[in-house]
Amino acid sequence: MERTETDTPLSRPDRAIGRPADLAAPVLSLRDAALAYGDRVLWRGLNLDIRPGEFLAVLGPNGSGKTSLLRVLLGRQQLTAGSLTVPGCSPRNGGRHIGYVPQQTFQPAHTLLRARDLVRLGLDGHRWGLPLARRAVHRRVDDLLAAVGAAPYADVPVGRLSGGEQQRVRIAQALATDPRILLCDEPLLSLDLHHQRTITGLVEERRRSTATAVVFVTHEINPVLGLVDRVLYLARGGYRIGPPEDVMTSGTLSDLYGTQVDVVRVRDRIVVVGAPDAGTGHSHADGAEGGEDQ
Repeated sequence: MERTETDTPLSRPDRAIGRPADLAAPVLSLRDAALAYGDRVLWRGLNLDIRPGEFLAVLGPNGSGKTSLLRVLLGRQQLTAGSLTVPGCSPRNGGRHIGYVPQQTFQPAHTLLRARDLVRLGLDGHRWGLPLARRAVHRRVDDLLAAVGAAPYADVPVGRLSGGEQQRVRIAQALATDPRILLCDEPLLSLDLHHQRTITGLVEERRRSTATAVVFVTHEINPVLGLVDRVLYLARGGYRIGPPEDVMTSGTLSDLYGTQVDVVRVRDRIVVVGAPDAGTGHSHADGAEGGEDQ
């Protein structure tokens, strides 16, 4: 399928730096980017600039390439075509500029890895050569845990923490290198409404206070709808980019899917009806999909 794109300049002022975000230099750029597995094209012709303080939500059905996009941004997977630059350098050299919150995976209760150990891995787990001074590392880890409200269980094994507590620790780990870009891969999965609000609040606080750009892969836009500047919606090998009010419409999604899709707004929620899940022929009614992605 040929790519489809609606890319509208940011109309919302950047909350963190007090000026339109589209005037700032990008912290990440994709140019004519494509990703395919054999003959199966996930997306192609993708042109995307992400700027300081921007909140980009990435939506789409299973198999549309949302998680694969994050792997590309992390430098863990190569593009089939096109180019990517992260803070003016190649992805491989831009790792310290990027924080990553992976999909939630529960650790066994008997694991010896404590919350503070997981955060420390984000601070110096990638380093070669002489280690950082122990006292400085300990102080930095304590500060990170305190910042996300995880200090009370700093020495508790990760496997004994609740899903919400584990996600707090993973955010602390992602922030260890003071990143300019925060990549979040389905961070709200399996969390109740209270913990969803806590996690989105932590991400938003980081964005507001430091102008960190956020790329937030999610199966459901409603928990972050009030925070989103733009949506990247991936489907059927094509995509749409733009503000939520431009992308999350019946006309736009029907064109993208090649079939009738109805978008209904109920109070402050968006409900998508009739969008077929990739590879299943089923429909969903929540704005995107759940489960694993490529």
